[in-house]
Amino acid sequence: MGKKYKRLSFEERVKIETFLIEKRSKSYIAKQLNRSTSTITKEINIWVRKPTDIYKAAIAHFCALETNKTKRAEDKINEHPRLKIFIYRSLLKGTSPELISGQLKLLYPNDPVMSISYESIYKHIYKHRQSSLGKKLIKLLPYHHHTRRAKRKFAKNRVRIKDQVSIKDRPKHIEDRLEAGHLEADLMIGVGQKSAIGTIVDRKTRHLIIVKIENRKSETVTQQFAKYLNMQPKYLRKTMTYDNGMEMANHKWLSENTGMDIYFAHPYSSWERGTNENTNGLIRRFLPKGTDFNNVTFEELKRIENNLNNRPRKVLGFKTPNQIRKEEIDKMSRGNGLVSEITFGSLKSLKSYSENKHII
Repeated sequence: MGKKYKRLSFEERVKIETFLIEKRSKSYIAKQLNRSTSTITKEINIWVRKPTDIYKAAIAHFCALETNKTKRAEDKINEHPRLKIFIYRSLLKGTSPELISGQLKLLYPNDPVMSISYESIYKHIYKHRQSSLGKKLIKLLPYHHHTRRAKRKFAKNRVRIKDQVSIKDRPKHIEDRLEAGHLEADLMIGVGQKSAIGTIVDRKTRHLIIVKIENRKSETVTQQFAKYLNMQPKYLRKTMTYDNGMEMANHKWLSENTGMDIYFAHPYSSWERGTNENTNGLIRRFLPKGTDFNNVTFEELKRIENNLNNRPRKVLGFKTPNQIRKEEIDKMSRGNGLVSEITFGSLKSLKSYSENKHII
């Protein structure tokens, strides 16, 4: 009579997590746990399919317990393990429910099982917020509030920023990423919402600019954005798409001083600026949530910026943003004959320039 199978325990999953951090092989882990390699492989493959995927023992164990329950599933996420694993894996990467919902629409356009609104994801997370799993999932959210805040009745039709131009009026060819110079931007907020940095990324080249700012006042933010944007060649600053943050209330001034058309994404639709959101996720690897950006130096920000601009990207055919940007500049140079890339000064001179309070 064969040995009866016993499900993985929480302690075993903790050991799996530890061994994975140590870069141990699946066969090594199986041997240490006295388990079959197929059992360990199946467990790890549920959560780790790409190098960027993360295995967390607590999340994996709670998910397994719920999956093994025989009672009727309470919602769509519990009912479909494939959907559930995708959502939980994305949450572990720091992806917001809004982005998860948008990604599902793009990745599975004809699969009704893999389709869900971000509101349903939030409801799933907060339904049992007092449970251990609920608390862990809430901590994975961009803003891990213990309870959901009620929606303001006037928020839907209220226009907070005057004279804003909606993304629906943005030229359609920008969506195709066929030319450089169409940017997405946002602020990354530090601990206690008391500090922030600006991020500007090109939709085609993925070239990143990190902007150090002193405060979140609209005049401060737009002046700093103008300073850095005007350092770029004019043909690499055509349009910019932003969210609805009040720091962009001074957008008309920014448009006039950079020559750029500025468009605003729909409220709660961060996937409309997916390039910027994904880039912010990469920055969070260096500056995790809870960072006080007031304590991050200009040199540190430039090192992170340089690192990401020289990081090969699969979406770019494994070229770097700097390589694609150079190709765009060379293309313009051949077309115009006179166009050349702006040569930046040393880091020291750029730092001195950034500390100048005047607008260029």
